[in-house]
Amino acid sequence: MPPEKRIPSDKKTVARKPVERKPTSRKPVGKRKKQSFLSAKMKVAIAALLLILLSPLYYGYVLNGFVATWRWMKDLGQDPNYRTYKSFNIKIPKKYSIHGIDVSYYQGKINWPKVKAMKEDEVKISFAFIKATEGILQVDPYFQRNWREAPKAGIVCGAYHFFRPKKSGSAQAKFFLQVANVEKGDLPPVVDVETLDGVTPLRMRLELSDFLTYVEMKTGVRPIIYTGLKFYEDNLKGKLDEYPLWIAHYYQPRLRLDKSRWKFWQHSDKAKINGIGHVVDFNAFNGDSTTLAEMLVK
Repeated sequence: MPPEKRIPSDKKTVARKPVERKPTSRKPVGKRKKQSFLSAKMKVAIAALLLILLSPLYYGYVLNGFVATWRWMKDLGQDPNYRTYKSFNIKIPKKYSIHGIDVSYYQGKINWPKVKAMKEDEVKISFAFIKATEGILQVDPYFQRNWREAPKAGIVCGAYHFFRPKKSGSAQAKFFLQVANVEKGDLPPVVDVETLDGVTPLRMRLELSDFLTYVEMKTGVRPIIYTGLKFYEDNLKGKLDEYPLWIAHYYQPRLRLDKSRWKFWQHSDKAKINGIGHVVDFNAFNGDSTTLAEMLVK
């Protein structure tokens, strides 16, 4: 071939320039593949989320979380009906103006003037229930001292008997009244029933009825039944409804029982009271001072 007709070497380089377009042509393809993959993942995620949201377990979990948060807020004192009183070292339900304690030998020797003098804001000790007897033989060793000294300090008192369902109800009532001399100005006598002692609920109620009938006949005042909320619901609800109730139900801003059914609420067993060396049960009365006065033995 003649020299003048040869293709110049620089023209060969120009002819291969289209190679530079390759990245441009492939870039959209790569994008399309990635978008398709993400779209599939999104579909799976949305389907899983819908399954969770429609599941009853999810709503149960949310509800439990709400309840836990509400309880946490209450523990921080944010429940306006349930606040901590530092002097008594417990939370006390508000909306009650009359407060009191109940004691036995467990509290030891009590300085009743100090008990009476204790006060924080509107809360003070106005009444006390004092253990007298148990079964047909046991007398509380501190009963006579407490029964004598508490009224001297200006505290209204009532005596209580710890009931044993295996024993005769009337025999226990006689024993109780031999020890506790119920007088004018006292709170009604109390029978504390919180165990079946192996007998049936029916047998317990029969003996308890005998106790109540005998005490009412001898004192002329209707006795109070003390028991725990669970024991009441299981064994006494709808029975012996003519008698006033004193219910134990701890660490709650309100008692889970119709307010028309109870007179006293034992809401804590950990109160610290001036003049007493051990923790004490703390109670609220369902009423004002006039209502309390109407309950006293005439």
